[in-house]
Amino acid sequence: MKRALRIAVLAFAALGLPMARTMAEEQDTVSVDAETEGVIHGALAYLAKQQGFNGSWTGEGGTAAEPVAMTGYALMAFISTGNLPDGGEYGRNVTSGMQFLLNQVQPDGLFRDVQQGKYMYNHGIATVALSEIYGETGSPLLRQRLQQMVSVIVNAQSPLGGWRYTPTSRDADVSVTVLQVAALRAAKNAGLAVPQDTIDRAIAFVGKCYNEGAGGFAYQPGGPAGFARTAAAIYSLQVCGKYDDPEVAKGSDYLFANDSEKQAWWPYGCYYAAPAQYMIGGDVWKRWYGEMKDKLLSTVIRDGDADYWDEKRSTRLGPIYDTAVFVTILAMPYHYIPLYQR
Repeated sequence: MKRALRIAVLAFAALGLPMARTMAEEQDTVSVDAETEGVIHGALAYLAKQQGFNGSWTGEGGTAAEPVAMTGYALMAFISTGNLPDGGEYGRNVTSGMQFLLNQVQPDGLFRDVQQGKYMYNHGIATVALSEIYGETGSPLLRQRLQQMVSVIVNAQSPLGGWRYTPTSRDADVSVTVLQVAALRAAKNAGLAVPQDTIDRAIAFVGKCYNEGAGGFAYQPGGPAGFARTAAAIYSLQVCGKYDDPEVAKGSDYLFANDSEKQAWWPYGCYYAAPAQYMIGGDVWKRWYGEMKDKLLSTVIRDGDADYWDEKRSTRLGPIYDTAVFVTILAMPYHYIPLYQR
């Protein structure tokens, strides 16, 4: 916990942002109980067993089947529980996963061997994970690679202000945009340069996706609101510093009213809904975490010393993706991820 608090303080100081809530105050509000901790340990054991010899993880379908993206999600699960290249029970897994990602980065900052049709999903989550690791390790080699990766994101911003599937897209959507702004915020937390104009344009794009009638956000401007879209949008606004935007509060209410594990892409939506509600804090976060914990503990699959999830009806991306996402959510009260702090 001391290391988590130190990381957060340094991150806020670098950004010139005040700490609205201390880690101790947040821990008093929401904590990880013994049962949840046991499931977290079992899920980490499961993920460790699924890691490939080259340090990567691979999902079952869609973008998450690709090792660059899936390794990013898995690394975030380990980092969220305090595992880093220099320590932790699964430090070796983090080291090999990190090295796999670094080995895939080309001199221009692009990852090799990635499905080009949805490239920016891979790039975004991998940049988030490596930024979080760099924020703790300070590796000069990692910094150089990260700055190249950040430049790719900045240059890939579309004329609309958001991001789409490829680095040369001319349009944008919130599902790709959220990973890019999260990556930029994680990189900025770690001390890398991020143009403010890039952030301002992203905020403007996300704002245009707001559906006033529904109180939620659309995939693209003018479209219908949805759970995952709203989660991605209000999280995007918060990592861009718009914590007290009225539309964030309305989006939070929308998430409570429309949360259902039976809907398509529910794990994906929860991956952004959880940190969005966490940054709102107080009773909002306490209620959200309590409801999520109950759902996840009731659906976890036990297999010896390994625990995992497989939400086939809602995600179709496989148990590695689901498990990485849900561990990261359950472990949020540990406060190991600076990106999730206000």
